[in-house]
Amino acid sequence: MVKPIVLAIGAIPAIIAILIAVPLVTKPDIPFSASTPNDVLDIEYTKHQLKKVSRGVTDRLVSEKTEILEIKNNGEMLYTLTEAGYPNPSIKSKLNEDTHKKIKALIKETGFMAIPSESFPILENVTEYQKSNVKIILNNQVTQIHWPEQNATEKFVPPIITMIELELDKIMDQVSE
Repeated sequence: MVKPIVLAIGAIPAIIAILIAVPLVTKPDIPFSASTPNDVLDIEYTKHQLKKVSRGVTDRLVSEKTEILEIKNNGEMLYTLTEAGYPNPSIKSKLNEDTHKKIKALIKETGFMAIPSESFPILENVTEYQKSNVKIILNNQVTQIHWPEQNATEKFVPPIITMIELELDKIMDQVSE
């Protein structure tokens, strides 16, 4: 029969593991505490659907569709869509407070502002791809990053950039509907 002291000693690591795991499972992904009311955040996010067009000897890139989302510090948004070179009327909207805090916290908490602006070369055989650009001004510090979709480049696009892209795409989809 197992002695009670052995059971007690064996249970201690299990109890500690549970005490550590419960807060990790129940907390939100990005803590809103990283966002303070004094933070000033402006975002300009652009998506281009590009296509390589051959004109005999030379190739050039043509934008089939361009979407621009501007988010001001007060939550005001401006969405502009250009298709086949023709701009559609801009849509003005307001970002809800929770989403605005989440974006601020995501940018501050992940270290997005410290990402170096590096170049992502496009693969030779790619003829159509999406290229994105985000310009973020956080408390007068400016970061601007350009990147293509992952399958159009051999370089690795950092997950931090992809996280910001997904959040801004969600907002863009809500505004455009």
